[in-house]
Amino acid sequence: MKPYFSALLMLSTVTTIAGCTNLGGTPRAQAAPCENPVTKNDVLAAQESWGQAIVAIGKAENPQAEAQSTLDRLYAYDLGTVLFKPTLASDDPFRGTEKEALSYFVRGSISEDKGFALAPYNNVRFENEGIITHCDTAMSMGEYFFTKTDGSEIKVEYSFGYVRDENGDLKINLHHSSLPYQAK
Repeated sequence: MKPYFSALLMLSTVTTIAGCTNLGGTPRAQAAPCENPVTKNDVLAAQESWGQAIVAIGKAENPQAEAQSTLDRLYAYDLGTVLFKPTLASDDPFRGTEKEALSYFVRGSISEDKGFALAPYNNVRFENEGIITHCDTAMSMGEYFFTKTDGSEIKVEYSFGYVRDENGDLKINLHHSSLPYQAK
C-alpha cells in the first residue's frame, strides 16, 4: 500500500473513532432525554391491535372502510413515508402510498391484489424474534401466523418499524413481510 494511502486510511480510522467515542477530550453532548419512550409492551400492544384489525377487515360489512380506518389508525402515512412491502406482491412489490396499501388489503388500484385481509382470518398471532426500542421508535422482527376460518395457518416472516405520533400512539412506518424461503 502506498504511504499516503496508509496515512489517509489511518486518518480516516482515527477520525471515525473520534467521532464515535469520547477519547478524553471535550465531553460529547448528551442526547436530549426521551419524554415518552416506546417500550416492549407498547410494541406487543401495537401487534395485537394490528392482528385484530386484519381479522376485522375480513369480517366487516364494508371491508374497504375498515381497511382505510386501519391504515389511518395504525400506519404513519400522516407523519411521512411508510415503507410497505406486502407478503403476496411480486409485480409491484413495494407500496409507496396509502392508496396502494389499501389496494393490497382489499383489492383496488393494483391488478395483482386479491385482497389479503379478505381471507377471512379468525386470528393473527406474532412470535417475535426480537424487539428493539429506542426513544420514540421501535423495530420488531419474527413470524406471524394467520389462522383461517377452516383452522389452517399461514406462517409469514415480518419486520415492522414503529414511531410515536404527536398523540403518543405507536404507528407503523415500516412493514415488510414475506413467505418463508423454501429450497427447491
